[in-house]
Amino acid sequence: MVAAAPAEITNERRRNYNQRWKAPRPSDIADLKLPDVMKITNALPPGYLLHQYRIAKTLGGGGFSIVYLAHDTQSRKPVVIKEYLPGKQATRRDGETVESLSAESHTTFNTGMKRFFDEAAALAKVNHPNIVRVTDFFRENNTVYMVMKYEDGKDLRWYIKRHDGRMTEKFIRTVFPPLLAGLRELHSHHILHLDIKPANVYLRPGGSPLLLDFGAAQSANVGERHAGPHTLTRGFAPIEQHTRGHIGPWTDLYAIGATIYACMCGNAPPPAINRAEQDGLKPAVRRFAGRYTRQLLEAVDWCLQMDQVARPQKVDELLDFLNKTPEEAAAAAPESIIGRLGRRLPWGRKPG
Repeated sequence: MVAAAPAEITNERRRNYNQRWKAPRPSDIADLKLPDVMKITNALPPGYLLHQYRIAKTLGGGGFSIVYLAHDTQSRKPVVIKEYLPGKQATRRDGETVESLSAESHTTFNTGMKRFFDEAAALAKVNHPNIVRVTDFFRENNTVYMVMKYEDGKDLRWYIKRHDGRMTEKFIRTVFPPLLAGLRELHSHHILHLDIKPANVYLRPGGSPLLLDFGAAQSANVGERHAGPHTLTRGFAPIEQHTRGHIGPWTDLYAIGATIYACMCGNAPPPAINRAEQDGLKPAVRRFAGRYTRQLLEAVDWCLQMDQVARPQKVDELLDFLNKTPEEAAAAAPESIIGRLGRRLPWGRKPG
C-alpha cells in the first residue's frame, strides 16, 4: 500500500536499535547476485532500519540521490530505496538526519525535496509491467524516500558493451515497443522521464524491458518549460533540456531515438548542444544502411530531429509507424507537424 504514514516504531526506539545493531542478519537478500557495497559519501550504513526496511547495501548514488538495496521486514522481499540527498545542497548529520549545507541552499533543498515527494506520489499511481513499480514513499530523517520493487536483470549498457553496439534489429524490435508502451502510460499520467538512456533501461530474464531511475522525472503539461533540478545526460538529452526550453513527450522520444542509435553503434549521438552549433550527425538511414530496415532507421532519424516539432509528438505516432508493414512505412515516411499542416493550408498546397 502506498502511503506516507509515520513509522510503526518511534524515532528514538529506531535510533537506539540502529546504534546497537552490529552485523547483517541472514536473509534471502544474501543469495542475490548484486554489486559489492559502493562507497558513497553520506550513505546510510548496512543494517539501518528505515521504517520497515532494513538497508542491506548501497547500490549507487548520483547528484540528487542515493540508492540502496533493502529488505522489507514485513513482506520478507528485497526492495530498492531511493533517498533524496543532493550532494551539493545537503549532508547527513549524526549518521541519520539530512540537513542543508547552508542558509543559501536551504530553499533549493526544500523545493527539490517537495518535488521529489510529489513525483514519488505521482509515480506510485503508475502500474505498468514496463515501468519500475513504486510501492511506498515517505518522509524521514528530514528527507524523502521512494521504495521500488526489486527486479533481477541487467541494464542495456551491458548488452551494448557485450555486442560492441551492433544489436540486431530483432533485439531492438523486441525491447523498444514494450518500453514505448510503458512510456506512453507514464505520459498519460503527465509525467516525463527526462533521462532515458541505456543505463536506465533494464532487461529482465527473457528480455522484458523495464524503465528505471526517475531522478529527473517531472510532472509537466505539454509545452511547458523545463523546471526543477537541471539533470540531463549529454548525447541523450535534446536541445530543449540544455536550454530549459519547452518540454513534452517529444523530449523523451528524442532520448528513445538516441538510445536505439546507441544500440546500433555503441555510442550516443553527439550532444544536442554541439549539434545546435554544427550538426555533424550522419543520418541513420545513411550510416546504418544495409544493416537495418529503412523503416527502423527512418524512425531513429525522426526521433533525433533537432527541431522538436519535427519529431513524433507522442508515443503512439512512433509506435504506429514502427508497426506498419514495409510497404506502408515507405508510403508514410515520418514528417513534421509543420509538414502535415502545410498540406492543409493554402500556402502549403501544390498547384493542381
